[in-house]
Amino acid sequence: MPTKYIFYTGGVVSSVGKGVTAAATGRLLKERGFAVAVQKLDPYINVDPGTMSPYQHGEVYVLDDGAETDLDLGHYERFIDIRLNRVCNMTTGQIYAEVISKERRGDYLGGTIQVIPHITNEIKRRIAMVSKTTGAEIVLVEVGGTVGDIESQPFLEALRQLRRDVGRENTLYIHVTWLPYIGATGEIKTKPTQHSVAQLRAIGITPDMIVARSDYPLNREIIEKIAQFCDVEKRAVISMVTASNLYEVPLMLEEAGVAEFLLEKLGLQSRRTPDWKDWKRLVEQVHKPKPKIKIALIGKYVELHDAYMSVREALNHAALHLGVEVEIIWIHSADLEKGKHLDEIRSAAGILIPGGFGSRGIEGKIAAARIARTEKIPFLGLCLGMQLMCVEFARHILKDERANSTEFDRTTPHPVIDLMPDQQHITDMGGTMRLGLYPCQLQPDTIARHAYQQELVEERHRHRFEFNNAYRQIFEENGMVFSGISPNGLLVEICELSDHPFMVGTQFHPEFLSRPNRPHPLFKAFVQAACEHVGVKVQPFTNSKEKNQKLDYT
Repeated sequence: MPTKYIFYTGGVVSSVGKGVTAAATGRLLKERGFAVAVQKLDPYINVDPGTMSPYQHGEVYVLDDGAETDLDLGHYERFIDIRLNRVCNMTTGQIYAEVISKERRGDYLGGTIQVIPHITNEIKRRIAMVSKTTGAEIVLVEVGGTVGDIESQPFLEALRQLRRDVGRENTLYIHVTWLPYIGATGEIKTKPTQHSVAQLRAIGITPDMIVARSDYPLNREIIEKIAQFCDVEKRAVISMVTASNLYEVPLMLEEAGVAEFLLEKLGLQSRRTPDWKDWKRLVEQVHKPKPKIKIALIGKYVELHDAYMSVREALNHAALHLGVEVEIIWIHSADLEKGKHLDEIRSAAGILIPGGFGSRGIEGKIAAARIARTEKIPFLGLCLGMQLMCVEFARHILKDERANSTEFDRTTPHPVIDLMPDQQHITDMGGTMRLGLYPCQLQPDTIARHAYQQELVEERHRHRFEFNNAYRQIFEENGMVFSGISPNGLLVEICELSDHPFMVGTQFHPEFLSRPNRPHPLFKAFVQAACEHVGVKVQPFTNSKEKNQKLDYT
């Protein structure tokens, strides 16, 4: 069958939930037997979010092939349970860089380069690449930002052209919009949505469906009003009330009949009856009363929780399957350097240090690792968290507080973490780290091996610095276990302490491969250790499909 395309635009305000809506829709279609992929179009001129501050963009989500992408791709992979590739995130910067590169080579034979057709053609070419590289039968394409933004116009023009290029029967437009509530009059207002759709129609795109986001349910009168003024069918106005949990959204869309409408408009028939039994059990498990445990997350961007989106979700996945609830205590590492929040860390069931870059707050994270080691509090260090766990350990066994990573102190006498040899002469910051999926050989009789229950795993990386092998022997002699090593034996991937109930660090980012129906083994082991530390009994939850499956976190 020809590739089908569903395009998502946003109206009224940004952060209205397009990404979750696209991800949930993808789940609906996958449940009906279709191969699905999702692509995010980001209007910013950066080539990718890899060089952007998390305060600007939230976390950088890394794919198997090393692409540094928008955090919405995390939603796509988690909801639909798929693995995406670098063509699934496109930015204005990438488009212009490609077109200008072709112009410099003379590919356009002296022609004048313009937004139409050159920029729009490049956008369309990259959209077409999704189905070719992923094998998807239905490609969902989300445009970042809000209709009316000047940055989005080339993308919207390209989407308008695609309906003509691939056929009306193969395209469908969904507009996700926000309906504000006026407290003084107790009214939900549709006028901003009307204006947003009018702007979209002025571009040449008429939405086939409107997903109306609101904090309050929409009555029939409001739905009819939106349908009339925005020229869509009443059944295509979907009331999407703010959910208490993101994983309720697919069920809400299912109940609203979204999948049947989409398949009808695209000329498709469901290949199988969707089975939501296990997903419903997951949602029910979320709402069940459960014992709480506190996990202290030590970061430098904690004011913006989206900077640690995948870490938060991975903790929740693990807790959900163990029958407990995680309460994250967000602690700024710079505050620890001032002696603040130390009691909160000591009273937590577990301590987690996620990835990050830059020297700000580093000593605070090292202090947290020291508390975890000396007071036997379960600890999980991710990427930078593992490196600082090693720095703290070095300061302890070498009796020298100057031990450090050369990322933070180039003159340290004990560079236990150092720049990778192939990174020594790199000057560009973007896309030049060790990125993407790399193998890791697990050592027998270790916490990591017990958690994974397999010998060889592959995990996603994003870093420049590595453990310095010159310190391997002295570390091992003093109780450090290198439980995960690259197959060639050269790179430390996982380390753990032999005399600690659970102190584990990973050079990679396990959070990127956690799924709501399949929590990551290391996060599950960490949360279980945290529960044991505070005497909370776990009640493991397993869905029906997992009962007969060998654990496979990928």
